[in-house]
Amino acid sequence: MPRIKVRPHAQFCPEGAEFEVEKNSNLCESLLKNGVKIEHACDMSCACTTCHVVVRKGFDHLDEMNDVEADLLDRAWGLEADSRLSCQVIVEDEDLEVEIPKYTLNHASEGH
Repeated sequence: MPRIKVRPHAQFCPEGAEFEVEKNSNLCESLLKNGVKIEHACDMSCACTTCHVVVRKGFDHLDEMNDVEADLLDRAWGLEADSRLSCQVIVEDEDLEVEIPKYTLNHASEGH
């Protein structure tokens, strides 16, 4: 089973985390099930950028992102070449190491 390593994030995962997931698992759902409180304002419908992660290891083993995800990521804070929306990532056979950016654009939690 593939392993997911989450780098420490002050708000969502202060100690970092590491856990195994089933192949073909959704990354955002897996993070939530394993205690990583990543934001997902659109309920994982690929309509916002709150579940943005940077895939530090394993990025090349992920399916290619679609145009909708790519367009949304253009609006994400801290965009990098290895950025993905975790709600759109299906974990295959390879281990992943992810980092949750320091900030997110979430108008609901910001009181807008």
